[in-house]
Order: sequence, then structure tokens, then C-alpha cells
Amino acid sequence: MKQLKDILYKVHLKEITGNTGIEITDVQIDSRKVSKGSLFVAIRGELSDGHAFISKAIEKGAVAIVCELMPAEKAEHVVYILVNNSHEAVAYIASNFYNEPSAKLKLVGVTGTNGKTTIATVLFKLFTQLGYTCGLISTVQNQIADEIIPSTHTTPDAISLNALLQKMVESKCSHVFMECSSHAIHQHRITGLQFTGALFSNITHDHLDYHKTFDEYIRVKKSFFDHLSSSAFAISNKDDKRGEIMLQNTHAKKYYYSLKTVAEFKGKILDNSLTGLQMLMNDKEVHFRLIGEFNAYNLMAVYGAAICLGEESDTVLTALSLLSGAEGRFDYIISNQLIIGIVDYAHTPDALENVLITIKKLRKGHEQIITVVGCGGDRDKTKRPIMAQTACDLSDKVILTSDNPRTEDPLSILNDMEAGLNSAAKRKYIAIADRKEAIKTAVSLAKSEDIILVAGKGHEKYQDIKGVKYPFDDKNVLQEMFNLLNK
Repeated sequence: MKQLKDILYKVHLKEITGNTGIEITDVQIDSRKVSKGSLFVAIRGELSDGHAFISKAIEKGAVAIVCELMPAEKAEHVVYILVNNSHEAVAYIASNFYNEPSAKLKLVGVTGTNGKTTIATVLFKLFTQLGYTCGLISTVQNQIADEIIPSTHTTPDAISLNALLQKMVESKCSHVFMECSSHAIHQHRITGLQFTGALFSNITHDHLDYHKTFDEYIRVKKSFFDHLSSSAFAISNKDDKRGEIMLQNTHAKKYYYSLKTVAEFKGKILDNSLTGLQMLMNDKEVHFRLIGEFNAYNLMAVYGAAICLGEESDTVLTALSLLSGAEGRFDYIISNQLIIGIVDYAHTPDALENVLITIKKLRKGHEQIITVVGCGGDRDKTKRPIMAQTACDLSDKVILTSDNPRTEDPLSILNDMEAGLNSAAKRKYIAIADRKEAIKTAVSLAKSEDIILVAGKGHEKYQDIKGVKYPFDDKNVLQEMFNLLNK
């Protein structure tokens, strides 16, 4: 319980009606969760506007309302606080309500189009192995030491996020590693948090359904670094053409990692195979279990962060050499017939291209690459034809299928994908809307030592169809089809 005036610290206030000395029991942005003594923050969302639920929140016991538009009629004994931006306001309010938990942690944020989950997860595993009690906030799952908490968003809303960080403080966590999505940055979910460090992986075509333009997407990512304090560190991928732009206006201490040019954290791939990566990392030769050039970049980002967090180089490299990556990221199984199956979350053109280029480099001879790929419904439609063409350019056979169609017709999504195919690509693909049937067909087309890539869903354990999440796990389905080969 906190006094209202104490949790308004740093909030940009326009007008206050009522007594801010009242006690607040909790903070809510969902009127259905409001109870006696709640502060309700009216948020304008994509699907609904919290201002429409102010009266409902008051009926349920809200004693204070934060809003961008004052109601025409005000209830007695309710405090009204007018702000310019409710998203920003609730972030500061949540941080204050939960005693500014981020200030008590070494909080490291990871942003970029691809690699966020792997970097955050490997950092969590690394620092856990080094003996620290750590927290993880990621697309796959949230974790406090050994306790796994299911994840619903890449980055939770500001209230859930600060509550989770406070729980990490109470659990004696010293370090927390979190993914910071562009949506979360834009919607102020991470506003008010005190970051010890921030990492940039890369930026490519994604989320244009939300950000509308690529320039806006870049600007949002960059704003994360623009708001870091001078006591923080910022690490960026120098080989990405926007890697230096990201750190242009940051107050943080700047560092770069690279495979191709001079940088504070310099890597070189000596060997890349299904057994892992042999690399030079700042002139020290190390074998890592992770596979592919994209993971070489991820490993350098992790190494750089560990050094900036004060760890000793040899200790870090020794521990890193023992670690695996995140679930559903270049996750592979091999059948008794020696067919290689790879499950990967690649759901952008660039991520799909990176995975397929890595697979091509791992081929010993003329093994077929068979790719199963779809695109999500109710999301950026412009990448659909590009994804399909990329798959066909870098594979021997392609099966276009459903991903998470959500409210869209899967056949409509497949039509959008097929529209991008040139005449050569059209000779390589078939379309099968049922994802399980598509994976089964890929296995039936494969011979010994062929490589099957099932792309797009990675760690996800469901398929979202017409608002219902049906159980579905790419890796389990692939294993099931491999098992049928043995009968």
C-alpha cells in the first residue's frame, strides 16, 4: 500500500482533482482487475480505450483515476489525474509503487529484430553458471532462478513488469536479462526502468504492420539507447549498417562487437558445423555449442556484456563454451535414417535467410534442404511474398503452410506468400495449409542426410486459429513423424 502522492513521482501531471494523500492498494490498467483502493489508469489501446471503462473501475472500488481526457462527470471522493500520455504515466507509477525494483538489480536489456531471445537466454545461463542468482524476461519464458513463469508477451506491460522485477529483488536476484521489443519501447512499458546495460543485435524488416515505416521502426529501437544514463553501457553490432546509428546519441559508454571490422569485441569463425562453432574471440580460440554465423554474433554480444558487467575474460569464455542456446532456436534432432530436422523461430525474411544460409554451409555434399514455412495472420503482410521467395531461393523443396493464422483465412495467407514467387520458385514448392500434414510431407520427401527446416514457430507450443490456441509443438510433431519412419 502506498500514498498516491508518492507514486506520482516523475509523472508529467497536467491537472489533479482531489486529495493525493489517499492510500492506494494496487495499480491496474484492466478495469476487470480493479478492487477497493485501486488506482485505475485509462490506457488507449489498439483494440479498446480504457477511458470507456472509468465508471466501471469506480464501481469496482477505484479511488483514483489517471487519464488523458477528464470525464464530463466526476464521482465524489475519487481523485482524477490528467496526463498527456497514460502509457508513460503508468510506467513511472508502477516503478514507484513497486519501490523502483530496477534500481536494485543489474538490469540488461536486449533489443533488435533477431537474436534477442538467444542473447538474453545465454546471458541468463552464463551468469547462473558463474554463481549469480538471475532473472530472465523473454519471449520463451520468464524465469527467477529455477522458477519458470510462462510468458505471454516478449516484454510484459509496465505493471506486470515492475511486479516481476520486484519479485526478482525479493528472490535475491543480482542480474536480470530482458528482451525489449519495439512494441514495449514504443508503448513505454520499459520507461522508468534503470538499465545497467543495453545491447543491439541487428535490425531488419519486421513489425511494419505496427510501426508503418522502417524509419519509424529504427527510430523506436534507437530511442531505447537515447534514454540510457551515463553510468550504463551500450553494446552494438558494428557489422549491422545501423549499428553505429543506434548509439549515436546515447549517454552510455559505447562498445561494439564485430566479425568483419575493428571493435572492442572482435570475433572470427574458424569452423562452423553441426557440432558447433570454433571461434577466435578477442584472439582466444574457443569451441561453442551454438551453430551458425548468426549465433557467432549472439555469442559476441553475450561476451561483451559479461566483460562490461565486470567478469574476467577467460572465466566467461570457459563457461560460454559449455552452454546451449534458447529453445526453438536452431534446435535440431536426427532420425534413425540420419535425416536432420531443424526447428527455428525464424519468422522474418532476414532470420529465415540467415538460418538457410547456415544450413547450406553445414551441408557436406548434395543433401536436399526441405523447408516448411508459413506466415502469421493479422501481422505484417508485406513480408509474406519475401519469406516465400527467400525459402525457395535457398532450399531444394519448399512446403508453404500455416503458422498462426489467428483470425485470417490460412488460404488467403498462402495466396499472399505465393504471389511473391518467380517462375523458378514455383517449380520448387507445394502449399499444404495443415501444418502437421506439411511437416509429415517434408519427412516423406526426405532421404538419408537431407535437412528439413521447420521455420516460424520455434519454441511455441500452440497454433492460434480463430482466437483459439490449439496445442502444437513443431519439434514434437517432427519427432513423431521421424518415429513413424521406424515402424
